[in-house]
Amino acid sequence: MSEAPSITAAILVIGDEILSGRTKDKNIGTIADHLFGLGIDLREVRVVPDVAAAIIAALNALRHSYTYVFTTGGIGPTHDDITADCVAEAFGVELREDPAAIALLLERIKPEDLNAARRRMARIPVGASLIENSVSKAPGFMLGNVIVMAGVPSIMTAMLQAVTPRLQTGALLHTVNINVDDLPEGAYATALGAVAARHAAVSIGSYPSLVDGRFRNQIVLRCRDQAALDAAATDVGAMMAQLAAKH
Repeated sequence: MSEAPSITAAILVIGDEILSGRTKDKNIGTIADHLFGLGIDLREVRVVPDVAAAIIAALNALRHSYTYVFTTGGIGPTHDDITADCVAEAFGVELREDPAAIALLLERIKPEDLNAARRRMARIPVGASLIENSVSKAPGFMLGNVIVMAGVPSIMTAMLQAVTPRLQTGALLHTVNINVDDLPEGAYATALGAVAARHAAVSIGSYPSLVDGRFRNQIVLRCRDQAALDAAATDVGAMMAQLAAKH
């Protein structure tokens, strides 16, 4: 029996402030963790400036390559918030003020304060469905396989939670972490590569870190097939024991 195709995703981060370093992105990790828990494989992350051509090109490339594309940033009230415009153009649909989005804004904003700038946040591509924003009411939206969310982390998280019931989920990845305290990566890299070759269905990676002034490595194994994962983990454990005995 062939394995079911995986559910895949990409993240498109939009904003000059990210590329300039002024704002440090906090959303990629949050989305990645969330998708991992849903059995959705995050395959790519792109960061683009507030330039329509760049946003549209990235959207069209990603939405045709992955099951879902999650965008963050560019849906506020200012002139450089152009994500909705770009999504509409990428899909070839009109961008219109959505009455339901206006109603949501009025739950937080007085009618007399709903100026032209704030009304920009109610411009939604035709055919899109709104994504609830429990923090500040201005909604995100989903059009096709593109999920458009705010860049502010607390608002993005609320939108991500709100859209989750609409997402197709996949089989969960099982994970085994093996801590390596006494051997540098160079001492086991060749042997680990051989183990990885014998267990091609299992993703095996080695990740170094510096803890209390000492290098500490962790070997991480991931697979949706528990039996295959267990076999690979046993093989890695035996390999590490042999190497440790020699050092």
